[in-house]
Amino acid sequence: MRRVFVSYHHADQMKVKGFDLMRHNKALQLEFTTRGLLDPVKSFDPAYISRCIKERQRGTSVTVVLIGEGTADSDWVQKEIRWSVEKKPANGLLGIRLNPDARVPDGLDGAEILNWDRPEDVREFGLAVERAGRAARRMAVAPLQVGVADGNCMR
Repeated sequence: MRRVFVSYHHADQMKVKGFDLMRHNKALQLEFTTRGLLDPVKSFDPAYISRCIKERQRGTSVTVVLIGEGTADSDWVQKEIRWSVEKKPANGLLGIRLNPDARVPDGLDGAEILNWDRPEDVREFGLAVERAGRAARRMAVAPLQVGVADGNCMR
């Protein structure tokens, strides 16, 4: 079972709780546990908030970014994506658009993006989490290397 960190803009908190509840729906086959901050940290100290977020990311293998209207403009979401990729081993990334018009945040380039309001995508949530985790594991095993002589990329 995968441990998933959920990144989101605070305005989308109720949908985040709904996402967390979805894993209890046996018809969806969502086999993961969430480690996100389902409630905001009660502090204004950025260093303390950062420590809390990184603690919640510890032990996770995938970061799911729930993409709402303000997500792409959230400094905290940007940091969570960056920390997810920088941690050892890095987390796989998956985006789920809560609104079809929501802009995808920087840092999710190449990540699979699903849509909350498309039933066929909702059925894919669990499988997509697994795909993101496997992709991150493959990158950890075979990181991209740059050839010294000609600058070509090789595995």
